[in-house]
Amino acid sequence: MTSTPPGGLPPERARLACALRELRAGTGLSLAALAAKTTFSKSSWERYLNGKTLPPGQAVRELCRLAGEPEGRCLALWELAESEWSGRGATARTDPPAAGEAEAGRADGGGGGGGAVLAIIASVCALAAGGLSVVLVLLVGHAADSGSTSPSSAVPSPRCRGAGCEGRSPMQMKCGTDPRTLASHRTAGGAHLELRYSGRCGAGWARMWDTRIGDRLELNTADGGPAHSAKIGDGVAAQSYVYTPMTEASPGTTIRACFRPVAGGGRECFDARV
Repeated sequence: MTSTPPGGLPPERARLACALRELRAGTGLSLAALAAKTTFSKSSWERYLNGKTLPPGQAVRELCRLAGEPEGRCLALWELAESEWSGRGATARTDPPAAGEAEAGRADGGGGGGGAVLAIIASVCALAAGGLSVVLVLLVGHAADSGSTSPSSAVPSPRCRGAGCEGRSPMQMKCGTDPRTLASHRTAGGAHLELRYSGRCGAGWARMWDTRIGDRLELNTADGGPAHSAKIGDGVAAQSYVYTPMTEASPGTTIRACFRPVAGGGRECFDARV
C-alpha cells in the first residue's frame, strides 16, 4: 500500500475526496446524519471525505444515492484512487495510448496515469444510462445494485427560495438534492454541460465536467436576468463537477448556459425551459 507523499494527498485520492465532499454538501447532511443513513460510521466518513483513508466502493455508492447523483463518475475516480492506494497503478503500461485516451488526457496535460483516469471517466460520462451498468462491471467487478435503497429520511430543507437563491451556491443552499436535469450538452472540445433546476428552491444553475483549466461556464435567463459564471481554476476542478451560482427561475422561464473554452474555438450556448 502506498503512503501519502509529503505536502498532500496523491492526486487520484485528492480528486476522489473532492468529489465526495461535493456530494456530501449536496445532501446537506452532517457527518453524524450521514452515518445514520449509511452503513458507515461518523469517524469513517470523516476519514473518507478528507482523503485520509480510501473508502470502500459501497460507501461511494451510498453517498451518490443520498445526493441523487449518478454513480459512474465517482466510481471511476474511486477505481483510479484504489489503484494508486494498492500500488497497482505503479505497473501501468508504457505503450502509447489509444486515440481516445490521448484526447481524454488533455486536462492533465498529457499521458501517464492522469490520461488513464480521464479516459475511464470520459467513457463513463459518455454512455447513456442504459449502458452505464456495463461500464461499472468493468470498473468495480459487478454492477451497482440499482434496486437497493438508502435508509428512509426526510429530504433536507433548502436554505433559500426564488430571489433569495440568486447568486448562491446550489450545494451550500441544499438545492442540489434531487434536482431535475433540464438539458445536457457536449462541447466540441469534449466538455460535458448540464442545466439543472430545483423546484423546491425555484432556481436553476449549470454544471460542467471533463473540462480544462481556464474554461468558463456562464449562466443567465433568456429575459436578461443576472448573469453568473464559474471558471476552472486547477486540475482537480477540471476533473470534478463545477457549478455556477444559481439564478431565480419560475415555471416557464428559459435558462441559458454558455461555455467559453480556454483553447478558443468560440462560445457554445444551449438553453432549456423550466
